[in-house]
Amino acid sequence: MNDLPQTSAPHLTEPTGDYQTLHEFVAAARRNLPDNIWDYLIGATETETTMRRNRLELDSLALRPRVLCDVSHVDTTKSFFGKTSRLPVMLAPVGSLESFHPAGAAEAGRAASEFGIPIIVSSVTKPGLEETAAAAPGRKIFQLYVRGDDAWVNDYVRRAIDAGYEQFAVTVDTASYSRRERDIAKRFVKPWRAAATGVEYQASFSWDNVKRFKDKWSIPLMLKGIATAEDALLCVQHGVDTIYVSNHGGRQLDHGRGSMDVLPEVVAAVAGKASIVVDGGFCRGTDVVKAIALGADAIAIGRMYCYGLAAEGASGVIQLLQLLETEVAIALALLGVTSLADLNRSHIHAGAPQVTAPHVHSAFPLLSTTPEVPR
Repeated sequence: MNDLPQTSAPHLTEPTGDYQTLHEFVAAARRNLPDNIWDYLIGATETETTMRRNRLELDSLALRPRVLCDVSHVDTTKSFFGKTSRLPVMLAPVGSLESFHPAGAAEAGRAASEFGIPIIVSSVTKPGLEETAAAAPGRKIFQLYVRGDDAWVNDYVRRAIDAGYEQFAVTVDTASYSRRERDIAKRFVKPWRAAATGVEYQASFSWDNVKRFKDKWSIPLMLKGIATAEDALLCVQHGVDTIYVSNHGGRQLDHGRGSMDVLPEVVAAVAGKASIVVDGGFCRGTDVVKAIALGADAIAIGRMYCYGLAAEGASGVIQLLQLLETEVAIALALLGVTSLADLNRSHIHAGAPQVTAPHVHSAFPLLSTTPEVPR
């Protein structure tokens, strides 16, 4: 039984907060953040090609609307791993959230819980595993960068289970740290990265470690950073519960593919044997709809919720999610469907011509026209 409210008559749903468009959060975050932190947030590795390809692939997918359907009631909720979320969206693991708001992951977790979606809590953000769990009574997943041996990992798993996390995620695309030139050019190094030790454990982490995890623990395992059908198939063979398609927001391997280019081959390889999460440049409700239509179970947003967090803390994140929900509901109605479950590949046209050059903010062509947001 779905106990979350349906979005009725989406064409009548209007935002009620100070922020009326998603790009206003971007502008507010820029005003509030120091230059170094802003560059850390929007930057990517080397030429930033992978980051731009995330938007390129999303924008190359056009939507195919159907008309004369009864869409007076539209449901934007979706089940993920046996529980219903208000949107098929989760907050991605982001390091150093305290850079965007003093309360860091606890503030973001409160927003996710209040809105009704999961948060994936990074192991390199404050205030830490237990403190964030205490602040976020809703759904949560813990994400780990491996910087120790199996005993070190096991300690984190036990703590995550005890604190009520429903899945345990391991990031697997950081065998070597990238060179993020926006930061390097300014000689800016985040404190957690400067103090990082045990990176050799991340470099040596292998499918054998995955097998040992699955043999020992019953908590569902998520692997974040899958970017090929070959690795998706290995995930299935090793019993991985959730496959997280990601290129780290373009912040690891330069000249990789956009996530939405990767998603269809992963969906085909997985063949329904695991849940699939995808991130990489998702900014708009239509982006969410496209990923669900192509087989994702959920979408993770990273930079987007950081804009809301920097703009107005938990309230900013909630208002941002409300606007995203409105965009999703409108897109569903105009596609002629009443729920996300009705979406399929017939709603997607691939190979549409580019209109805006891909960029970290190309989803917001009106960003330069943003007025000051009332306080």
